[in-house]
Amino acid sequence: MIAQVLWVALILLIASSILPGQYRRHRFLIGAAGWFFFAIHWAAQPMHYIEIGDYANVVLVLAVSLFCLLVAHAMVKSYRNYESAENILLTLTTASALGGAFYYPFAEIGVLNTFLIAAVAEQVVYILQAINMPADLIGWDQIGINGYKITIILACTAIESIAIFLGLIFCVRASVKRTAIAFAVSVPVIYILNLARNVFVVIAYGYQWFGENSFQIAHHYIAKIGSGIALFVIAYAVLLTLPELLDAIDRLFAILRAYVGGEEKT
Repeated sequence: MIAQVLWVALILLIASSILPGQYRRHRFLIGAAGWFFFAIHWAAQPMHYIEIGDYANVVLVLAVSLFCLLVAHAMVKSYRNYESAENILLTLTTASALGGAFYYPFAEIGVLNTFLIAAVAEQVVYILQAINMPADLIGWDQIGINGYKITIILACTAIESIAIFLGLIFCVRASVKRTAIAFAVSVPVIYILNLARNVFVVIAYGYQWFGENSFQIAHHYIAKIGSGIALFVIAYAVLLTLPELLDAIDRLFAILRAYVGGEEKT
């Protein structure tokens, strides 16, 4: 059921992004529906993270769901008051459509999902062996080290972060050169740093660096904080390269601040 909701959201977001100019007003209404279904998708995610004890992601997905609802409401308002419609909402919708079109096939199509996870698992084992760590690939998605086993899942591939940056980079109009630079300082860097992150988690867990809670500490806390810092630095580099993106984000936050401040009326 949730998978169907996700595909409906993605189809609506893509439709909102590609409608011809003469139907621009309807892009807001279709986009609002897409964001609403997207909110439902994220609102259904907390139980998964609660089961694995990843409470940071519980807060994150709930915040994303709320954000989607706010965007949906703002797009409905822009449809009703078309003369004062906010173009930034369409830019954001396009960014989400681009990112979703890249990410969700890997999330929902088995052969792509398996290919990506297997590739990351093999690369992590290659790096571990290159630094003289006795790791082995004991399954297409499992790494064995020092008697311990770690399973690589889709979240371990950094595909979500890569999709987000792809959507942001290609949703704004900029020269080919600056777009290429923004891509180079984000997507490949994220992928490489994620491999390093996986290597750290595997070693920390395999050798029980932090006792019996080594995986939780290494993965849920240290690696997550490190990833957050890295993504912040990468985002800063992208914004320096694409100031148009910074302007779009500033306009979006202005809309959200208006909601939080109670200036928007239903």
